[in-house]
Amino acid sequence: MTTLRVVVDQMVASVPGGIGRYTEELTREVIATAPRNCDVEGIISKVPDDRFAEVLASLPGLTRLERVALPRRELALAWQFGALTGSSRGMVHATSLLAPLRRIDRANTVGQQVAVTIHDVVPWTHPETLTPRGVAWHRSMARRARRYADAIVVPTHAVANQLREFIDFGDRVRVIGGAVSSSLAIPADADVRAKALGLPAEYLLTVGTLEPRKGLSALIAALARPGVPDIPLLIAGPKGWGEVDVDTVAREAGLAEGRVRTLGFLSDTDLALVMDRATAFVFPSIAEGFGLPVIEALHFGTPVIHSDSPALVEVASDAGITVARNDPDGYPERLAEAITRVLTDTELRANLAVRGLDRSRAFSWRDSAEKVWQLHADI
Repeated sequence: MTTLRVVVDQMVASVPGGIGRYTEELTREVIATAPRNCDVEGIISKVPDDRFAEVLASLPGLTRLERVALPRRELALAWQFGALTGSSRGMVHATSLLAPLRRIDRANTVGQQVAVTIHDVVPWTHPETLTPRGVAWHRSMARRARRYADAIVVPTHAVANQLREFIDFGDRVRVIGGAVSSSLAIPADADVRAKALGLPAEYLLTVGTLEPRKGLSALIAALARPGVPDIPLLIAGPKGWGEVDVDTVAREAGLAEGRVRTLGFLSDTDLALVMDRATAFVFPSIAEGFGLPVIEALHFGTPVIHSDSPALVEVASDAGITVARNDPDGYPERLAEAITRVLTDTELRANLAVRGLDRSRAFSWRDSAEKVWQLHADI
């Protein structure tokens, strides 16, 4: 029996985020697509029994879930310095840079391999959006991966190209993207939930925080430009970031109270509902590795406006309206023009909906999982 051991620890991070969703969905499908005489185990940090049981329940078919002796933060430090790497035995697939990387005697060891995943180049291009500790950890683990990893998984060709500017992995890089979550489904009581969420008849939607990399301040400023239709912007995400908050940014932009509203954390069903009913989805992010929210919006046939971040252009292809990020001072104006164009052109919105639905079908977790199995067969 051949065993693939997946590091699923991102599922128990304090904020799992997009990587947590990626980990759960990919691992679930890796289990489902396991070739004959192959099974899948999980690797997780030291967590309470109830959390351990939750992870097991969310990954049906997992043969075993190994609980390492250290909690997540301490485990990350141990693996950063090459300690406690006994979990590296056999075939290991890490869904992030959190991986038990160590030197392996290839000449005298059979079946030992480790693949790690690098989701973006933000630690190099936008370090100010991470903590200094986070930047140091990611860069350190990337250097360990250059020395010891057998393969480097990235979500887009854009990330593969950008990564070459900072660290050389040679021919070990493979592109394996994500897809729409299987749990992102409109609830049966959609109208009741829409009322509870206070969804207006028409609204713009975006996802993210006020951190500079996400471009939300530029989007809010765009709404204040002359001629932009007066419909609200809903933000699926927290109200603030650092010392700034959405209400203050909106007020300073000259927008009326209530024009911009945060929804906070949303369940998968509520997020599906909010995306499905949005008049348009705007994703102004300055830097992304994949841009899963864009695929999710396309999946619901919601017209998408996005920045020209290379990963977003690659993922959306011609299914969305692309806005150039160059000349930051002019970015809000260009966003305003794109928003006005989409909101005032019914035919364009209908065309974008069709193109979006078609484009979203190009991504599936099954395809991603099969690429993982093929990757480990090729190493």
